Amino acid sequence: MQWQGISEFVGVAETESFTLAAKNLALSTAQVSRQITALEKRLQVKLLYRTTRKVTLTQEGSLFYQHCRAILDGLALAETTVTNLQSIPQGIIKLTASVTYGEQQILPLINDFLLQYPDIQVSAYLTNQKIDLVERGYDLAIRLGKLHDSTLMAKKLAQRTNYVCASPAYINKYGTPHTLSELSKHDCLLGTMDYWRFLENNKEKNIRVSGSMRVNSGYGLMDAALKGVGIVQLPDYYVKHYIETGHLITVLDHYREPDEGIWAVYPNNRQLSTKIRLLVDYLTKHLS
Repeated sequence: MQWQGISEFVGVAETESFTLAAKNLALSTAQVSRQITALEKRLQVKLLYRTTRKVTLTQEGSLFYQHCRAILDGLALAETTVTNLQSIPQGIIKLTASVTYGEQQILPLINDFLLQYPDIQVSAYLTNQKIDLVERGYDLAIRLGKLHDSTLMAKKLAQRTNYVCASPAYINKYGTPHTLSELSKHDCLLGTMDYWRFLENNKEKNIRVSGSMRVNSGYGLMDAALKGVGIVQLPDYYVKHYIETGHLITVLDHYREPDEGIWAVYPNNRQLSTKIRLLVDYLTKHLS
Protein backbone atom coordinates (compact mmCIF):
# COMPACT_ATOMS: atom_id res chain seq x y z
CA MET A 1 0.00 0.00 0.00
CA GLN A 2 2.78 2.44 0.83
CA TRP A 3 4.20 2.21 -2.70
CA GLN A 4 0.92 2.64 -4.56
CA GLY A 5 0.76 5.89 -6.52
CA ILE A 6 4.38 6.90 -5.84
CA SER A 7 5.70 6.32 -9.37
CA GLU A 8 2.63 7.95 -10.87
CA PHE A 9 2.94 10.98 -8.60
CA VAL A 10 6.66 11.44 -9.39
CA GLY A 11 5.95 11.06 -13.10
CA VAL A 12 3.30 13.80 -13.05
CA ALA A 13 5.44 16.06 -10.84
CA GLU A 14 8.35 15.88 -13.30
CA THR A 15 6.40 16.24 -16.54
CA GLU A 16 3.65 18.53 -15.18
CA SER A 17 1.27 16.41 -17.21
CA PHE A 18 -0.91 13.38 -16.50
CA THR A 19 -0.79 12.46 -20.19
CA LEU A 20 3.02 12.54 -20.47
CA ALA A 21 3.45 10.71 -17.17
CA ALA A 22 1.04 8.00 -18.31
CA LYS A 23 2.92 7.66 -21.61
CA ASN A 24 6.29 7.35 -19.84
CA LEU A 25 4.90 4.78 -17.40
CA ALA A 26 3.03 2.85 -20.12
CA LEU A 27 -0.24 3.35 -18.24
CA SER A 28 -3.55 4.97 -19.08
CA THR A 29 -4.12 8.58 -18.04
CA ALA A 30 -7.16 7.48 -16.07
CA GLN A 31 -5.11 4.92 -14.15
CA VAL A 32 -2.48 7.51 -13.25
CA SER A 33 -5.19 9.89 -12.08
CA ARG A 34 -6.87 7.22 -9.94
CA GLN A 35 -3.60 6.22 -8.28
CA ILE A 36 -2.71 9.80 -7.37
CA THR A 37 -6.23 10.52 -6.10
CA ALA A 38 -5.99 7.41 -3.90
CA LEU A 39 -2.56 8.52 -2.68
CA GLU A 40 -3.85 11.96 -1.72
CA LYS A 41 -6.79 10.36 0.05
CA ARG A 42 -4.50 8.02 1.99
CA LEU A 43 -2.16 10.86 2.98
CA GLN A 44 -5.09 13.22 3.62
CA VAL A 45 -3.26 16.03 1.84
CA LYS A 46 -3.51 17.67 -1.58
CA LEU A 47 -0.32 17.07 -3.58
CA LEU A 48 -1.18 18.66 -6.93
CA TYR A 49 -3.03 21.69 -8.27
CA ARG A 50 -4.91 20.61 -11.39
CA THR A 51 -6.21 22.95 -14.09
CA THR A 52 -7.16 22.32 -17.71
CA ARG A 53 -3.81 23.75 -18.82
CA LYS A 54 -1.27 22.88 -16.17
CA VAL A 55 -0.44 20.66 -13.23
CA THR A 56 1.70 22.06 -10.41
CA LEU A 57 2.85 20.87 -7.02
CA THR A 58 1.39 22.15 -3.80
CA GLN A 59 3.80 23.04 -0.99
CA GLU A 60 3.16 19.65 0.58
CA GLY A 61 3.48 17.99 -2.82
CA SER A 62 6.88 19.59 -3.44
CA LEU A 63 8.22 18.27 -0.13
CA PHE A 64 6.72 14.83 -0.71
CA TYR A 65 8.19 14.72 -4.23
CA GLN A 66 11.75 15.29 -2.95
CA HIS A 67 11.52 12.30 -0.63
CA CYS A 68 9.79 10.09 -3.21
CA ARG A 69 12.38 10.95 -5.86
CA ALA A 70 15.19 9.97 -3.51
CA ILE A 71 13.44 6.67 -2.72
CA LEU A 72 12.94 5.79 -6.40
CA ASP A 73 16.52 6.76 -7.23
CA GLY A 74 17.78 4.55 -4.44
CA LEU A 75 15.68 1.64 -5.66
CA ALA A 76 16.86 2.14 -9.24
CA LEU A 77 20.47 2.29 -8.10
CA ALA A 78 20.05 -0.90 -6.06
CA GLU A 79 18.54 -2.74 -9.03
CA THR A 80 21.19 -1.42 -11.44
CA THR A 81 24.02 -2.35 -9.08
CA VAL A 82 22.80 -5.91 -8.65
CA THR A 83 21.98 -6.38 -12.34
CA ASN A 84 25.31 -5.00 -13.51
CA LEU A 85 27.20 -7.58 -11.49
CA GLN A 86 26.06 -10.28 -13.90
CA SER A 87 24.94 -8.58 -17.09
CA ILE A 88 26.72 -7.72 -20.31
CA PRO A 89 26.17 -4.07 -21.37
CA GLN A 90 23.26 -4.15 -23.79
CA GLY A 91 20.22 -2.26 -24.95
CA ILE A 92 19.50 1.05 -26.67
CA ILE A 93 21.04 4.42 -25.82
CA LYS A 94 18.97 7.32 -27.08
CA LEU A 95 21.05 10.47 -27.45
CA THR A 96 21.10 13.84 -29.17
CA ALA A 97 23.86 16.23 -30.23
CA SER A 98 24.31 19.34 -32.36
CA VAL A 99 24.51 18.72 -36.09
CA THR A 100 28.06 19.66 -37.05
CA TYR A 101 29.79 18.57 -33.84
CA GLY A 102 27.78 15.39 -33.86
CA GLU A 103 28.77 14.59 -37.44
CA GLN A 104 32.44 15.48 -37.02
CA GLN A 105 33.23 14.26 -33.53
CA ILE A 106 30.48 12.25 -31.83
CA LEU A 107 29.19 9.84 -34.48
CA PRO A 108 32.63 8.53 -35.53
CA LEU A 109 33.41 7.78 -31.88
CA ILE A 110 30.02 6.12 -31.40
CA ASN A 111 30.74 3.87 -34.40
CA ASP A 112 34.03 2.81 -32.81
CA PHE A 113 32.27 2.31 -29.48
CA LEU A 114 29.66 0.02 -31.04
CA LEU A 115 32.39 -2.18 -32.48
CA GLN A 116 33.62 -2.77 -28.93
CA TYR A 117 30.14 -3.35 -27.49
CA PRO A 118 28.07 -5.20 -30.13
CA ASP A 119 25.14 -5.76 -27.74
CA ILE A 120 24.55 -2.01 -27.42
CA GLN A 121 22.51 -0.03 -29.94
CA VAL A 122 22.54 3.76 -30.30
CA SER A 123 19.71 5.91 -31.60
CA ALA A 124 21.20 9.36 -32.31
CA TYR A 125 19.30 12.48 -33.36
CA LEU A 126 21.33 15.48 -34.50
CA THR A 127 19.71 18.87 -34.07
CA ASN A 128 20.75 22.35 -33.01
CA GLN A 129 17.54 22.71 -31.03
CA LYS A 130 17.55 22.10 -27.27
CA ILE A 131 15.47 18.99 -26.67
CA ASP A 132 13.64 18.30 -23.42
CA LEU A 133 15.35 15.06 -22.45
CA VAL A 134 12.74 13.97 -19.92
CA GLU A 135 9.72 14.68 -22.11
CA ARG A 136 11.26 13.11 -25.23
CA GLY A 137 12.76 10.14 -23.41
CA TYR A 138 16.43 10.76 -24.22
CA ASP A 139 19.14 9.16 -22.10
CA LEU A 140 21.91 11.56 -23.01
CA ALA A 141 22.69 14.83 -24.80
CA ILE A 142 26.03 16.24 -25.93
CA ARG A 143 25.94 20.01 -25.47
CA LEU A 144 28.44 22.76 -26.14
CA GLY A 145 29.23 25.93 -24.22
CA LYS A 146 27.45 27.21 -21.14
CA LEU A 147 24.75 25.08 -19.57
CA HIS A 148 21.56 26.81 -18.52
CA ASP A 149 19.27 23.95 -17.51
CA SER A 150 19.89 23.36 -13.81
CA THR A 151 17.58 20.33 -13.77
CA LEU A 152 20.11 18.23 -15.69
CA MET A 153 23.19 16.44 -14.46
CA ALA A 154 26.36 17.08 -16.46
CA LYS A 155 29.82 15.66 -16.97
CA LYS A 156 32.51 17.58 -18.83
CA LEU A 157 33.87 15.60 -21.76
CA ALA A 158 36.30 18.10 -23.25
CA GLN A 159 36.52 21.79 -24.15
CA ARG A 160 36.52 23.90 -27.28
CA THR A 161 38.23 27.12 -28.31
CA ASN A 162 36.65 29.85 -30.43
CA TYR A 163 39.06 31.50 -32.86
CA VAL A 164 38.75 34.72 -34.82
CA CYS A 165 40.63 34.23 -38.06
CA ALA A 166 41.01 35.24 -41.70
CA SER A 167 42.95 34.11 -44.73
CA PRO A 168 46.42 35.52 -45.49
CA ALA A 169 44.96 37.08 -48.65
CA TYR A 170 42.37 39.01 -46.62
CA ILE A 171 44.95 40.14 -44.06
CA ASN A 172 47.33 41.30 -46.80
CA LYS A 173 44.54 43.29 -48.45
CA TYR A 174 42.73 44.78 -45.44
CA GLY A 175 45.22 44.53 -42.58
CA THR A 176 45.04 42.92 -39.14
CA PRO A 177 42.62 44.21 -36.49
CA HIS A 178 44.42 44.79 -33.20
CA THR A 179 41.54 46.07 -31.05
CA LEU A 180 37.88 45.14 -30.77
CA SER A 181 36.82 48.57 -32.04
CA GLU A 182 38.68 47.95 -35.31
CA LEU A 183 36.27 45.13 -36.18
CA SER A 184 33.79 47.76 -37.37
CA LYS A 185 36.15 48.42 -40.30
CA HIS A 186 36.24 44.78 -41.37
CA ASP A 187 33.96 42.37 -43.17
CA CYS A 188 32.83 40.09 -40.33
CA LEU A 189 31.08 36.95 -41.51
CA LEU A 190 28.04 36.17 -39.36
CA GLY A 191 26.33 33.00 -38.26
CA THR A 192 23.07 32.97 -36.29
CA MET A 193 24.08 35.73 -33.86
CA ASP A 194 24.71 39.45 -34.42
CA TYR A 195 27.69 39.54 -32.08
CA TRP A 196 31.00 37.85 -31.29
CA ARG A 197 32.16 36.96 -27.80
CA PHE A 198 35.44 38.20 -26.30
CA LEU A 199 37.21 38.71 -22.99
CA GLU A 200 38.41 42.25 -22.22
CA ASN A 201 39.92 43.23 -18.86
CA ASN A 202 38.81 39.86 -17.47
CA LYS A 203 35.19 40.60 -18.38
CA GLU A 204 33.09 38.88 -21.00
CA LYS A 205 32.15 41.25 -23.79
CA ASN A 206 29.79 40.84 -26.73
CA ILE A 207 30.75 42.92 -29.78
CA ARG A 208 28.19 43.55 -32.51
CA VAL A 209 29.69 42.94 -35.93
CA SER A 210 28.48 43.08 -39.51
CA GLY A 211 29.59 41.94 -42.91
CA SER A 212 28.70 40.79 -46.37
CA MET A 213 27.55 37.31 -45.38
CA ARG A 214 25.19 35.69 -42.89
CA VAL A 215 24.63 31.95 -42.96
CA ASN A 216 23.62 29.32 -40.40
CA SER A 217 26.39 27.01 -41.55
CA GLY A 218 29.81 26.77 -39.98
CA TYR A 219 31.15 25.13 -43.13
CA GLY A 220 29.81 27.99 -45.25
CA LEU A 221 31.50 30.56 -43.00
CA MET A 222 34.75 28.60 -42.98
CA ASP A 223 34.79 28.38 -46.78
CA ALA A 224 34.14 32.10 -47.10
CA ALA A 225 37.01 32.87 -44.71
CA LEU A 226 39.37 30.53 -46.60
CA LYS A 227 38.51 32.34 -49.86
CA GLY A 228 39.24 35.75 -48.36
CA VAL A 229 35.69 37.06 -48.15
CA GLY A 230 36.08 38.24 -44.55
CA ILE A 231 36.94 37.49 -40.92
CA VAL A 232 35.14 34.75 -39.02
CA GLN A 233 34.73 33.53 -35.43
CA LEU A 234 34.37 29.74 -35.29
CA PRO A 235 35.09 26.84 -32.89
CA ASP A 236 38.34 24.91 -33.26
CA TYR A 237 36.79 21.84 -34.87
CA TYR A 238 36.05 23.96 -37.95
CA VAL A 239 39.29 25.90 -38.31
CA LYS A 240 42.10 24.32 -36.30
CA HIS A 241 43.46 22.31 -39.23
CA TYR A 242 43.56 25.39 -41.47
CA ILE A 243 45.22 27.45 -38.75
CA GLU A 244 47.92 24.79 -38.36
CA THR A 245 48.52 24.64 -42.13
CA GLY A 246 48.64 28.43 -42.51
CA HIS A 247 45.49 28.70 -44.63
CA LEU A 248 43.92 30.81 -41.85
CA ILE A 249 45.58 33.30 -39.48
CA THR A 250 44.20 33.99 -36.01
CA VAL A 251 43.66 37.60 -34.89
CA LEU A 252 42.71 39.28 -31.61
CA ASP A 253 44.15 36.32 -29.68
CA HIS A 254 44.63 38.45 -26.55
CA TYR A 255 40.85 39.04 -26.48
CA ARG A 256 39.96 35.37 -26.90
CA GLU A 257 37.27 34.20 -24.50
CA PRO A 258 38.01 31.26 -22.17
CA ASP A 259 37.54 27.78 -23.56
CA GLU A 260 34.00 26.46 -23.36
CA GLY A 261 32.96 23.08 -22.06
CA ILE A 262 31.67 20.14 -24.07
CA TRP A 263 29.25 18.24 -21.85
CA ALA A 264 27.37 15.01 -21.54
CA VAL A 265 24.08 15.87 -19.85
CA TYR A 266 21.35 13.56 -18.64
CA PRO A 267 18.19 13.79 -16.53
CA ASN A 268 18.92 13.98 -12.82
CA ASN A 269 16.15 11.52 -12.09
CA ARG A 270 17.90 8.67 -13.88
CA GLN A 271 20.73 6.51 -12.66
CA LEU A 272 23.40 6.01 -15.29
CA SER A 273 23.18 2.44 -16.50
CA THR A 274 26.34 0.53 -17.38
CA LYS A 275 25.93 1.10 -21.11
CA ILE A 276 25.51 4.87 -20.74
CA ARG A 277 28.37 5.17 -18.28
CA LEU A 278 30.60 3.21 -20.66
CA LEU A 279 29.72 5.55 -23.53
CA VAL A 280 30.31 8.69 -21.46
CA ASP A 281 33.68 7.35 -20.31
CA TYR A 282 34.59 6.42 -23.88
CA LEU A 283 33.72 9.91 -25.17
CA THR A 284 35.63 11.53 -22.31
CA LYS A 285 38.75 9.52 -23.11
CA HIS A 286 38.78 10.13 -26.85
CA LEU A 287 37.47 13.70 -27.03
CA SER A 288 39.96 14.97 -24.47
